[in-house]
Amino acid sequence: MRVDYATINPQAIQHLATTRTLLTALPQPLLALAELRASQINGCAYCLGLHGAEARSAGFSAAQLDMLPAWREAPGFDARARAVLAWTEALTRVTEGHVPDAVFNQVREALSEAELVDLTLAVATINALNRVAISLRKRP
Repeated sequence: MRVDYATINPQAIQHLATTRTLLTALPQPLLALAELRASQINGCAYCLGLHGAEARSAGFSAAQLDMLPAWREAPGFDARARAVLAWTEALTRVTEGHVPDAVFNQVREALSEAELVDLTLAVATINALNRVAISLRKRP
C-alpha cells in the first residue's frame, strides 16, 4: 500500500464506506451486484474481493458472477438486475455518454424513484472508494 488512508483519515473513509448503510430502498443483493460490476470496470482488486464475496453471500451463483462482465448476453439476470447493471455501467463510464436517456428509461421501468436514488448513491460511492483503493494500492 502506498499510503494507509484509513489510519491517516479514519473518519473520512469511514463516512464514505458507511454510506451504504443509509441505502435501504434497494435490496442488498442488487447493491452488491452494482458494487461488484463497478469494481470490475474500474479494476479494483480490493473491492472485487470484498464485493465478490458479498454477491455470493447474497445468493448470486458462480455462473452468474462468472458471466457478469458479459451480462447483456448472459442468462440468469432478471429485468431488475439488468437495469441495475446498465445504470451502474453508465454512471461508472459517465464520460462515454453521460448516462443515455435509454438507460435512464430502462432503470425507471424497473426501479422506484427511491431505489434509483439509492442505486445512484451506491454507484457514486463505490466509484469513489475504487479510486481511493486503486490510487493508494489497497491490496485484497
